[in-house]
Amino acid sequence: MKTLIAAYSGVLRVSGTKYEWEEAVVGTRIGTGSSILSALQDLSWLSKSKVEKQLQIISVLQWVLTFLVMGVACTVILMYILCTDCWVIAAVYLAWLVFDWNTPKKGGRRSQWVRNWAIWRYFRDYFPIRLVKTHNLLINRNYIFGYHPHGIMCLGAFCNFSTEATGVGQKFPGIRPYLATLAGNFRMPILRDYLMSGGICPVNRDSIDYILSKNGSGNAIVIVVGGAAESLNCMPGKNSVTLKNRKGFVKLALRHGADLVPVYSFGENEVYKQVIFEEGSWGRWVQKKFQKHIGFAPCIFHGRGLFSSNTWGLLPYSKPITTVVGEPITIPKVDHPSQREIDFYHSMYVSSLIRLFDKYKTKFGLPETEVLDIN
Repeated sequence: MKTLIAAYSGVLRVSGTKYEWEEAVVGTRIGTGSSILSALQDLSWLSKSKVEKQLQIISVLQWVLTFLVMGVACTVILMYILCTDCWVIAAVYLAWLVFDWNTPKKGGRRSQWVRNWAIWRYFRDYFPIRLVKTHNLLINRNYIFGYHPHGIMCLGAFCNFSTEATGVGQKFPGIRPYLATLAGNFRMPILRDYLMSGGICPVNRDSIDYILSKNGSGNAIVIVVGGAAESLNCMPGKNSVTLKNRKGFVKLALRHGADLVPVYSFGENEVYKQVIFEEGSWGRWVQKKFQKHIGFAPCIFHGRGLFSSNTWGLLPYSKPITTVVGEPITIPKVDHPSQREIDFYHSMYVSSLIRLFDKYKTKFGLPETEVLDIN
């Protein structure tokens, strides 16, 4: 700008001929073009890669908030609307809720449109998350996938089996995955419908019995076997699963003749850092009480901040998560399985999971000496 003013002033001090005036105008145009170019360079944050990164952050943030507060928030909002002039809207929804109460126990109400939302692809690319297929699955069989480890929010399980972002439908054609989660989530208004649209179902006997016995074949229920107890011990650099005394899923598989499939997610424990309370401490006592009476265990954890990876926040760290689906274990149908049969197939499952871990650990950044800890 100073250059332009000086050029214009210089024209006035001379004779003001036509030539000099045109020179000043050309100088003005060149200066204006340079200013516009400089301004566009200042908008470099609008580059495609940076916009995509912001979209990835937004997609992950919405799921984190859904996981943590959506159920409570929707309940409070619904109660508030009941006290306003718009109470009819809330009343109609509550009437629908009563009518639709048992739908989650009958396979839910999945939506391929929701499962294919573009937001899930940004969610996938944030980490990134991959799904690795090792064996084909027959569509005339039903399956129980044992997912390990739990991590803080089961991010790999959600992305791989409740969305089509990693191509589960293409990798396993004819197989319908159902991610099983706490039944209490399906008592929350709005949240229940959001979860069901992704093919998420309650992890209780009624729901699992229905899907495996009254919903045809080609169903795969994904159970995070370690549950809340396993989440209490997850931390970066630790590969540990709670499985030694978890045999209920094996009994279900025997009763329905559903094949067991071990699934291990490398990197699931790397995306959050957690305060681990020692056994016998007051913190662990509180966590176990919550787990016993409510069904989940509160964890003190943190990830990165919203605007910087160098600050603390609720966003997970962008570490790769690779979910490997192992070889199915053929399970016979036994209406009343004995404890000996349950123990036998449970030991087969544990051995298969360890083999899966050992086979792929070096491919995904772990040393050859790393051992899967079975608790």
